Formats: sequence, C-alpha cells, structure tokens
Amino acid sequence: MKNIADLRKEYTKGVLEPREMGADPLLEFRAWFQQALEAEVLEANAMIISTVNAENRPSSRVVLLKEITAEGIVFFTNYASRKGQEMLNNPAVSAVFYWAELERQVRVEGIVRKISEADSDTYFYSRPRISQAGAVVSKQSEVIEDRRALDAQMEALLADESIHIERPEHWGGYEIVVDGMEFWQGRPGRVHDRARYDKVAGAWVKSRLSP
Repeated sequence: MKNIADLRKEYTKGVLEPREMGADPLLEFRAWFQQALEAEVLEANAMIISTVNAENRPSSRVVLLKEITAEGIVFFTNYASRKGQEMLNNPAVSAVFYWAELERQVRVEGIVRKISEADSDTYFYSRPRISQAGAVVSKQSEVIEDRRALDAQMEALLADESIHIERPEHWGGYEIVVDGMEFWQGRPGRVHDRARYDKVAGAWVKSRLSP
C-alpha cells in the first residue's frame, strides 16, 4: 500500500472570485449544482449531514438532496432514526457536498424543520415501489438479528401489486433553512478560494475566507 502521507493532488480546474458572486447563496448553489450535473459528477446530490446528540457528540451520514428552495435544501429520511431523534433535540445541522470532478465543495449550515405532510406524500408516491416498501419495513438505526426478517417483509409487501403502500408516519422530509453557506474551489498549492455567506439580521453578508 502507498504511504498515505504521500497521497496528494494539485487542484487546477477552477477559480472562485467572491466579488463576482451574487448576493443570494442559494441562487449560487443552484448554479453550481447545475454545473455538477452537467459535469456528470457521481451522485451530485449526495451530501454528508451532521447532527449532534444530547452529549454534544456529532454523527454524520450521507443523504440525498431532493429539492432546493428559496430558503434552503430538502432531504427525506426516517423520523425515528438516530439523525431524526438528534434533530428533534437539536435542530442545528451542517451538511457538505464534495464534487471531486470539479474540485469543489459546498458547506451548508442551518436549522431543520419538517416539510408539510402533503409535500412528503408527493415525494413518497413518486418513488419506486421498492423504495416505498423499504421505508415501511425499515426501523432505521435499530439493532436487528439479521436481514432475513427484512427480506421477508419486503417480499410480502411487494408480492401483491394491488396493495397500495401508504407513506408511514415515521417517514418524511426535512428542510434545512440555511443561515450559513460556504463555497470552496480547490487551487494549486492548497491556497484555495473560499466564499462565505452568513445571514445577519435577515440579510446575507458575503466575505472571502483565507484558505
């Protein structure tokens, strides 16, 4: 195996000038996300979201972005999962997108809130039937003996196509209402470009950060 300390890459694909960026970071994010899609970034909507438990210990996992709103970003999950319980107790979260193909990163900070049941229904019923079934049978984050019981439940639920799979009450969407966002562009010599947005008294304040 290679010496891990010797692993490095020079970043040369882009330049980020905060003075040329707009006043609204979510509009900037839309533009960057579209560029990630056009560059065929692998799962461009994958983001690592971090939450904190009652002992102030953080935990992180990958979820999928499903909507960009005027105030934030939306993802879906099991409300009873570890992250769901942690967000119930502390709604402050952070998320990060890393698009290696573009040598870019976007950090997001904000407060989560549940979206409406109607909006959760709309997305749930747009999902493939197998994904609907998975949301029903999974008691996410709970300890299980093995996966045989899960497989049996999935098989039973999917066996009859006439069965309408209802969205379970424990599953739905969250919106991260963004109050901080940072755009990062890799540059040579690790002297990266960083643009930071913070919401202060209801208005966005933009700044350049040292790498």
